[in-house]
Amino acid sequence: MLHAPRRILIVRLSHLGDVVHGLPVLRALRRAHPRARIGWVVQPEFADILAGHPDLDEVILFERRAGFAAWVRLERELTRFGADWTVDAQGNTKSALVALSARAPRRSGMARADWREPFAASTLTDSAPAAARSADGSVHAVDRMLALARHVAPDIDVADLASNLWPTPVASARDLFAHTDRERYAILHLAGAEDVRSWPATSFAELARDLARDHEVVIVSGPLEREAGLRLAQELHALQGLQHWPGQTGLGELRAAFQSAALKHAVFVGCDSGPLHVAWAAGMRVVLLAGPQDSRRTGPWPPPERDGPDARHRIVRATNSPECAPCLARRCTHPAGNVCMQRIEPGTVARAVRALTVKSPTVFATAP
Repeated sequence: MLHAPRRILIVRLSHLGDVVHGLPVLRALRRAHPRARIGWVVQPEFADILAGHPDLDEVILFERRAGFAAWVRLERELTRFGADWTVDAQGNTKSALVALSARAPRRSGMARADWREPFAASTLTDSAPAAARSADGSVHAVDRMLALARHVAPDIDVADLASNLWPTPVASARDLFAHTDRERYAILHLAGAEDVRSWPATSFAELARDLARDHEVVIVSGPLEREAGLRLAQELHALQGLQHWPGQTGLGELRAAFQSAALKHAVFVGCDSGPLHVAWAAGMRVVLLAGPQDSRRTGPWPPPERDGPDARHRIVRATNSPECAPCLARRCTHPAGNVCMQRIEPGTVARAVRALTVKSPTVFATAP
C-alpha cells in the first residue's frame, strides 16, 4: 500500500457530467495528500471544465479521435508525469487501458459492481467497496464517486465533497444578471432537437413568458442548439426581462458564469445534460426536466428525496408520462416521439422555479 504518493493521476475521460461527478475524488485526494502533484487525464472537449481548479495541478489530454497517434502521445505524457498512483474514476475498458499505460504501481478504482464494463476492473490493484444502493437497486453516479473517495482517502470526511465542487468563484466571471434590479433570476438551457432528452422550444417559450413576469431570465444554448436559441430569441425579442446567450462554447466560461449566478441564487432549468451538472456543482438550484433519464441515477446532487422539505433542487416529470420512462435510451422508440418530455407542462415547471426562488437563499458556491 502506497502511503505517501508523490504523483497521483485521476482517469476520467468523458463526458461532461461524468467529469463533474468525479470532482469529489479530486477534492478527497487533495485533502488527504496536500503535497502530492495531482494530474487528470481527460478528453480535450471536456478539459476546460477542469481548468483553474485549485486542487488540480495538471490536465493531460487524451485525443481519442486521433486513433493510434493519440495513444502514442498519451504514453509520452504519462511517462513524463511519472504517476506512482492512478485512480480510475470512470470504470470502463478505455479508462483501464489509460491507467495501465501510466505504469503506476498502484491502480485504484470503483468496485467491480460499479464498473460499466466490469471485466476491465481486473486491471486494478485495489478497489473501493460497492456504492450503497437504494431499495429499488439504483445508485446515483455521485454515490459511486463518494465510495471511491472514501477508499482513496479513508481518513477524510467526504460527506461535503459533492457540494462546492469549485470552492472559489472566478473573479472575472460573466455576470448574466448585471443589468437588472430584479431579485429573482432563472437560467433556461435548451437541448438540441435531436436529443431524446429535449423539451420542445414552444414549451421553453411559454415558460420564458411566464417567468419573465417576475424573474430576469437568460436562455442559454450551446453550439448544437445555437440555431434554436437564435430562433427563440427572435420570437421573444420584445419580451421584457429576457436575455439570450446563444451558441455558448467555453466550458470554463460557462462554469464561471454559473458560479456568479449561484451567488445571486439563480435557478437553472434544463434536462439531464452536462450543463445541468455544471449548474448544481457551481452552487445553483436546479429544476430538472426528467424524461428518459433516471434522476435517481444521474439527477442533480443531492437528490431532492434525500434533501428534506427544503430541498435545493426539484424534479419535474410529465403527469401522464408513458410507462417506458425512464428508459435510459439514447434514441426514442415511442411511436409519438419523446412524449415523456413533450408532456411536461410549462406551468408546472414555472411553479417549481418559483418554489425555489421564494425560499431563503443559501449560497452553496462560496463555502470553503
